[in-house]
Amino acid sequence: MKKNAVFIFSEDQLSYSFSDEHPFNQKRILLTLDLLKNINAIQAEDIIPPRIATDEEILLVHDEKFVEIVKKAGKGELSPAAGEIYGIGTEDTPIFPNMHEASALLVGGTLTAVDEVMEGRSRHALNLGGGLHHGFKGRASGFCVYNDSSVAIKYMQQKYGARVLYIDTDAHHGDGVQWAFYDDPNVCTLSIHETGRYLFPGTGKITERGNGPGYGTSFNFPIDAFTEDDSFLAIYRAAMMEVTEYFKPDVILTQNGADAHYFDPLTHLYGTMNIYKEIPRIAQEIADEYCDGRWIAVGGGGYDIWRVVPRAWAHLWIAMSGQEQPTGPLPQKWLDRWQKEAPITLIQTWEDPEPLYKPIPRKKEIEEKNAHMLEQALHTIRTNN
Repeated sequence: MKKNAVFIFSEDQLSYSFSDEHPFNQKRILLTLDLLKNINAIQAEDIIPPRIATDEEILLVHDEKFVEIVKKAGKGELSPAAGEIYGIGTEDTPIFPNMHEASALLVGGTLTAVDEVMEGRSRHALNLGGGLHHGFKGRASGFCVYNDSSVAIKYMQQKYGARVLYIDTDAHHGDGVQWAFYDDPNVCTLSIHETGRYLFPGTGKITERGNGPGYGTSFNFPIDAFTEDDSFLAIYRAAMMEVTEYFKPDVILTQNGADAHYFDPLTHLYGTMNIYKEIPRIAQEIADEYCDGRWIAVGGGGYDIWRVVPRAWAHLWIAMSGQEQPTGPLPQKWLDRWQKEAPITLIQTWEDPEPLYKPIPRKKEIEEKNAHMLEQALHTIRTNN
């Protein structure tokens, strides 16, 4: 019998670790999984261990020379000057032991998720260890070494002949995936992100539409700093529905960074937990309507690992597995366990406290600006329909 959803995980995924002080901290996966276990939302039979991606699979996207550099870095055989050219050993992407093996495991986790869905064993699959969307063909960038989503898309094209829609709701633009398929008419990339005016990587303008045969298959929705839930979700719903109807994919791959929340320390958006309840619900509806339910999801950003990411990612799994949204207090056992480690006071409920922040003075202006951006970004689709 086909499962509703599978959860790709092993503790080895935590070996992708730059340092204890680095903002990209995979402990957030453990926090999420423990939260799900505490509300009986996940069982042992739902969890599948990831495999390690082969060099051949990684080379579907990345240069052989870059892979060799990553291997050397992880063995302590790379000088800082040699690594910097490839984005390795930088402040964002420091060198750590067994860098290649840890990175290949995250890629392999996403490929494991792909096979579960594309071979019909599960309708949906989740690999929270994936979502490293800033990785480039020959360079690491923005905490990302290998780009698991790009490898997974190439893998789906070659193994399954699939037409893929990639949807990225991380607050940072999904640049690595976009540029990997910028001229490919059979891959559509859709990214909703904070405008690059003040935020890394600075790309993702609405004018980035694809190139050559791929023109019209790249969609960007750069939202203004301080954007709140209603504006974010209005853009997300319209973008998802209109782009999916236009592109007609065989499978959807979503990147689920949880850094558009007000608490996130690296971004400037004013989202609340409400957006993380809705994002996966809408993705599931779209997958059911257009792709016979085929939906693969990965993690991504999210740098308030204590107050935001576990709740947000728990909602993702709960939606994928067809369970009812939790409300009210978080499990006391979970709060007691993790409050001992947390440097801040944990949120006690599934909902955010109200009010979470003071009212935004420019609320109407921001919403109007975002609505105008949405109209421009979808202009080609809307005028042709």
